[in-house]
Amino acid sequence: MKNYFFLLLMFTFLKSHSQENAVKFANFEKYAVENKALNSPKPDENRVVFYGNSITEGWKDMHPYFFEENPYIDRGISGQTTSQMLLRFRKDVIELEPKAVVFLAGINDIAENTGPIAIEDVFGNIISMVELAQANQIIPIVCSTLPANHFPWRERIKPADKVIELNELLKDYCKKNNVTYVDYYSAMVNKEKGLSKELAHDGVHPTSEGYKIMEPIIQKAINTAVK
Repeated sequence: MKNYFFLLLMFTFLKSHSQENAVKFANFEKYAVENKALNSPKPDENRVVFYGNSITEGWKDMHPYFFEENPYIDRGISGQTTSQMLLRFRKDVIELEPKAVVFLAGINDIAENTGPIAIEDVFGNIISMVELAQANQIIPIVCSTLPANHFPWRERIKPADKVIELNELLKDYCKKNNVTYVDYYSAMVNKEKGLSKELAHDGVHPTSEGYKIMEPIIQKAINTAVK
């Protein structure tokens, strides 16, 4: 009997500890206050959540008007991988009741921010989020990962070909499953399979000029998807 209660106590502790770690890992608290303050969308509001990492988070800081003048909500978290995004998807997307969600992710997985991961698993995480969106009547819009041929914070990794591989998987899936695919890559890549300094000073994070290229591309896709 003592062993039974000991095991039950250990199971409860481990379950609670795992949940706490998952909450911290995914950073549920980042947008908790903003999410709570957000009202349900109006009947005629085509709310769109932009979901991603620092490229998405930095967008609203560099071009705040893009989000202020449109029914767009930015839920990017710097440094995040698709594994972290998948964990917080309910909190930061589903519960906000958007009409559509824009996915821009994968580069931090390739940079191994949370450890090594196969490209097929990065792809799988994104598709899992696409399917969760569809199950909740949210239109998924999948964006290509932006070009990158080096990481300032992890020079040993050569990302260019992995970016191309991930984008091919995403493009093929979207074509076969009638999901909107947005090709930033072709509009921004240079001859070295990366981003020019004009579009990204560090080769990864867009400058204002980079976002100026991205904005009309994504707005056209959104307008078509939520028509």
